[in-house]
Order: sequence, then structure tokens, then C-alpha cells
Amino acid sequence: MKIAIMGYGVVGSGVGEIISSSQESLKKRCGEEIEIVSILDLRDFPDSSFKCFTKDFNDILSNDEIGLVVEVMGGTKPAYEFTKQLLLAGKHVVTSNKELVAKHGTELLKIAREKNINYLFEASVGGGIPIIRPLYSSLVSNELTDIIGILNGTTNYILTQMIKEGASFEEALAGAQANGYAEKDPTADVEGYDTCRKIAILTSLAFGKYVNSEDIETEGITSITLEDVEYAAEFGGVIKLVGMSKRVENGAFARVCPVILKKDHPLAGIDDVFNGILVKGEALGDVMFYGRGAGSLPTASAVVSDVIDIVKHKDTHIILGWTDGEEGYLKDPDEQSFRYYVRLCGSSDSASMCREGFNVITLDGEKYANEFAVFTPEMTGKEFNEFKRTELAGYDIRGCIRLVTE
Repeated sequence: MKIAIMGYGVVGSGVGEIISSSQESLKKRCGEEIEIVSILDLRDFPDSSFKCFTKDFNDILSNDEIGLVVEVMGGTKPAYEFTKQLLLAGKHVVTSNKELVAKHGTELLKIAREKNINYLFEASVGGGIPIIRPLYSSLVSNELTDIIGILNGTTNYILTQMIKEGASFEEALAGAQANGYAEKDPTADVEGYDTCRKIAILTSLAFGKYVNSEDIETEGITSITLEDVEYAAEFGGVIKLVGMSKRVENGAFARVCPVILKKDHPLAGIDDVFNGILVKGEALGDVMFYGRGAGSLPTASAVVSDVIDIVKHKDTHIILGWTDGEEGYLKDPDEQSFRYYVRLCGSSDSASMCREGFNVITLDGEKYANEFAVFTPEMTGKEFNEFKRTELAGYDIRGCIRLVTE
């Protein structure tokens, strides 16, 4: 199988390294050799051991010998047009591009199905963690009901530094950038957009109907403070940024937001740049996936796994994907129920929330002298908004986070 790579950055170079250094083992697994014959990138790599670089996409598209293309360019332009043309030309495509899969996956999977070829994207969620393949193969006999995951290593590292080292958000972010865990512009990570694309893909695949990431309510971690971390700890919990979805009658809930997890929750102990994904099914209960969510070789290994799968089944379409989305399938997020943590400015002595079902917590120290936190009973988002409008009208709300109790 002659293949091409589009994009020779962190992941693309990792794919090249794995394939070039593992020829014998790959041949044993696939039954034939895998040869990289073209690499598309606008940059020059004079020191690379590969001598097949090109700056012209048509060198790949028009080469009839190339049967499979690895797309690791990122973004949707020009990745979408390039991928579509490759699939229409009858070439298999493997990608790690979560933005592309989340936005155009329905169309690209349909083309692959019609052409009896494959469009695989294991590396688009969870880096090196195998999660896509289990959803469409190993767990296919189950009616999957819930997904909740720590899907972004950058935000998990930042929150871990805040929880364990007492670093402020700004300090933790600077450390993540210094260690190469965060981009110079970290917006996609810290505002939750990266996690949103990933939970959209997982929800679409697990529940069988397309969910548009742009329709998922998304909140990042930029408003989380050390005070919030302390109150969560006093309650016996930790703060994590998660993507979550839940199957309900005639639809699904999906959202991305910071949550407080009790310390005995399976995801609570996942720290630093690691990811964890908890999947619930009616027949099997809970299944946990854990590992490095990013990095050159972990992500590249997931890409190469898809390459192997295609080479082994190059004349067979691997059935995966989802049907088109429907109006109203994604339910109003304010209809979903959670407990809530609210940090308030004022005296807890006069708080009307000191009643059954509510937990009122105060902390020692001068900086906590004029504030307290309330943990509410479970209520819908609409009920919580009414609670804020009526009972919290006289307070300055300094922080607000949902609790995951399951």
C-alpha cells in the first residue's frame, strides 16, 4: 500500500517515524508493506530522511498508485476540500482532525460509504486512547446511554496545577505554555471548544445521529479561581472540565463545562495531561478509557492503527458513522438536572439556604471573611435560574459550577 501524508507537523512527523521504523511488524500485521511515497507541506524539511515532499496537492490526488492518505493538517481549510476530493477519487483517508470530523464528518462518511472505501478518525478524540473503534465495534451490541470525559489535556493540566500546587489560572496557563502543553493562543482549549468538538463526535457515533458541535452549550475554565478549588475540596470534590452527553427519549443532552466531581468518581483522579472517558451502556454498565490524550507519538499511533485497519480491509467498507441530525434532537440544556455550587459574597448567617437539601460551607481565612458557598439540591437549569433570580437576588455571585453526582 502506497500512502501519502498531508501535514508534516507534530502528528504527521510521528506517523512517518512509526511507519518507517516499524516496517517488519507492520508487514506482519497487514500482510503487505506500507510505503510513504508523498508528503504534502508548504515548509521545507532538508534534514528529513524522507525525500518525497511536495507543495502541490495535485501530486497526491492525481497519483493513481496512492491508495490511502493520512490527513493531519488541522482545521477545515483546505483540509475539507482536499479530503472530499480524495474520497471522491476513491482513496481511503485517515485523519486526526477533530474540527473537520465534527463539522463535515456526516458528508465525508457518506462519500466513503458510496465509494466503498474508508474514512477513519480514531485519533480525532483522545489522542492515543482507543475510543472511536470500541464505540463502533466492541460496544456496538450495547445501547449506550451516557458519555462523560476529560477530553483536553491542556485544561486538565491547568486545573491539576491549581488543585495540587495552588497556582492561579494565569500561572498554571503560563506553565502549560512553557511545557508545550498549551498553544500561544490557548483559546480553543481553555474556552472548551476543543472538548466540544470531541464530545460532538463521540455523541454522534455512540447515539447514531449527528450532533452539531456549534449547537452544544460550551463553557471553559477561565472563570475558575483558587477560591472555587478550595470550596470544592472542602466539599470533598475536585474541579474538572468535561464534555458530557446523555441519551433521552427522542434526543440527547450534550454540554461542555467545568464540573465538581466527588473524589470517588472514576474521573476525579485523572490529572495533568491525561484524558479519561467514561461510557455507560444498558447491558455492560460503566466502561473507562484512560491514557495520554495528545502528543506526537500517542496520536500518531492511533493514526497508524487506522492505517493498518484499512490496509487489512482495503476492499471492504468499515461500517461506522451516524445518520443526519434532526431538528430538536439536541434538547434544551436547561432541562437537564444537576446540583449546583454557588459562591456568594455576604454573610452565611442570614442565608435562607440553610435548609434541607442545601449545604452551606464557609472557609477560614481573611480572604473568605465575607463570602460563603452553597451546594444546592438537584434542579434543572431553568429551576436554578429562577432560584438565582429570587433567593440570590441580594447576593453578589462570585462563582457557579455544576456537580456531577453519578
